Amino acid sequence: MTTNIWWEDLQIHMVEWRRHLHRNPEVSFHEEKTSSFVADMLESFGIEVQRHVGGHGVIGVLRGDRPGPVVMLRADMDALPIQDEKNVAYASQQAGAMHACGHDGHISMLLGTALYFSRHRQEVQGEIRFLFQPAEELLPGGAVQVIADGALEGVDVIYGIHLWTPIPVGVVASTAGPMMAAADDFYIDIKGKGGHGGMPQATVDSVVTGSALVMQLQTVVSRSVDPLRPAVLTIGTMQAGSAQNVIAEQCKLSGTVRTFDEETRNAMKERVLAMVAQTGAAYGAETQVKYIMGYPPVVNDERETARFFREAEATFGADRVQNSPMLMPAEDFAYYLQKVPGCFMFVGAGNAEKNAVYPHHHPMFDFDEDAMQTGVKLFVSMVKGYAAEF
Repeated sequence: MTTNIWWEDLQIHMVEWRRHLHRNPEVSFHEEKTSSFVADMLESFGIEVQRHVGGHGVIGVLRGDRPGPVVMLRADMDALPIQDEKNVAYASQQAGAMHACGHDGHISMLLGTALYFSRHRQEVQGEIRFLFQPAEELLPGGAVQVIADGALEGVDVIYGIHLWTPIPVGVVASTAGPMMAAADDFYIDIKGKGGHGGMPQATVDSVVTGSALVMQLQTVVSRSVDPLRPAVLTIGTMQAGSAQNVIAEQCKLSGTVRTFDEETRNAMKERVLAMVAQTGAAYGAETQVKYIMGYPPVVNDERETARFFREAEATFGADRVQNSPMLMPAEDFAYYLQKVPGCFMFVGAGNAEKNAVYPHHHPMFDFDEDAMQTGVKLFVSMVKGYAAEF
């Protein structure tokens, strides 16, 4: 592809960028300085820049001398509202905010890919768009507004990478079809009739109603969903009561639903809504439900996933390429895949020797920075592979 010295120099730059970003995280919908940093870097590479795409989004555009496809590469930019607990020189300097999901690495990888193609323009066939997206971590997600701003117009294919510490550094993974789940949330308010704990006959017990509902909702997956279709329903919170001898008038529940196809997703929503109404009526309580449809499932294009396996095996070797299992976390990259063909890919970033062992969204989260070079090489191979067949 190019000399080892060039790659070593690029790695130095990417580590520098990543650590700057890690020290200066910005949470969803507030990526102002991050956006400016990205845009300034792209311009320094000689790449055309579009700012304020879907809010704080940035797109770099690089055109080759030969006709060809429009390939989009995407990285997310936002940090999480988590206090960084790592004892490292590049720890977050912003109280209550940190890059706990690797998005600082995603930015640096995509900048590295942009730098690669800007220095090897003879390899660019058609047009490459480098999309730096805001607000992946918070609904409604940055992808929706990015698409509304026309970012996908003319795009033939899109690729995205997520650094993934459950996979060892040097290994890459993806899968055809459903890869990551749709994530929907619900909030249930139960209103009964409060009263004395010793005189329950004069009350409508919201805690008993809520408890019954918790148990009933456990049957949604086991009795209302095809057992061959993965699904999860979890009750995360239950809040009620103020004293041991008072029957609570109100009870609140909240939970999440994860699915991999729209049919199951919609069926579970309908079942939850019906079950809440029916259980409330059975116990004489009033109920209200706020059901939020979050990100849809990430569904990779069959052809582009096949390309991933071909290009990854040619670049890294077959022993470094895995078929990813379906995972329950969600990603708003799903919205792009609903519009154009593409593939979402994992790049392994775990390494116990570098303390890259903590799960994503953990206050001690870190990743092996060598993974960024793997990510750039994967992006480059996917772009060139697609253009060669266009």
